[in-house]
Amino acid sequence: MSIYKVKLKNKHEIAAGTMAFYFEKPEGFTYKAGQFGDFTLINPSETDAEGNVRGFSLASAPYEDEIMFATRMRDTAFKRELKRVAIGTEFTLDAPYGSFTLQNNTKIPAVFLSGGIGITPVRSIILQAAHDKTAHRIFLFYANKTPQDAAFMDELLDAEKRNPNYTFVPSMTDKEKLNKDWNGETGFFTKEMLQKYIEDLMLPVYYIAGPATMVTSIRKMLNESGIDDDNIRTEEFSGY
Repeated sequence: MSIYKVKLKNKHEIAAGTMAFYFEKPEGFTYKAGQFGDFTLINPSETDAEGNVRGFSLASAPYEDEIMFATRMRDTAFKRELKRVAIGTEFTLDAPYGSFTLQNNTKIPAVFLSGGIGITPVRSIILQAAHDKTAHRIFLFYANKTPQDAAFMDELLDAEKRNPNYTFVPSMTDKEKLNKDWNGETGFFTKEMLQKYIEDLMLPVYYIAGPATMVTSIRKMLNESGIDDDNIRTEEFSGY
């Protein structure tokens, strides 16, 4: 791990209450899809007890020419500063960290179960897999309340065109707010939903990413479906 200075190149809203922040990639900076880094605000105009450092998944894929993270915009000093900070502002980046990365064995399927902002490390993995034309069989189940809440939907759908080994299964949980034209899955992940797409539930490695309560719930569902903890990897998002 190393410390870098990175300049903000762009920022914009990518879903309801969610923004993406794009930075210049430092020369020589490398990381694995799914890893994260600690971003520090330098001399912010305000701060609070939570401090000026936050860990964010590197939602950009390693092959891309910039670094990007995305976050839900809570009302904290750090997030308020993020929203108003000028393009060109320097941040400190301490990275990379983490082992939430695609397994090496291409003969074992990988199943990603992601909710909300938990999609950030998964975007990196899905796009890198499509770029590398990996032989992994990959399934992505992505839950949000409505399509308006779902970040990176177009990119995750488009990756199916470039990777025949990848299946994308978005699911919306707020059925009352869904338009009639939504014809995808609805509700939270269940054993039955997984079985519609995965032939043998015992074979894959499962990757769960999202808020801690969601991770716990999905792990319980997998365990009750007969899946051993040895085949489950998790990335919990707290205080996002």
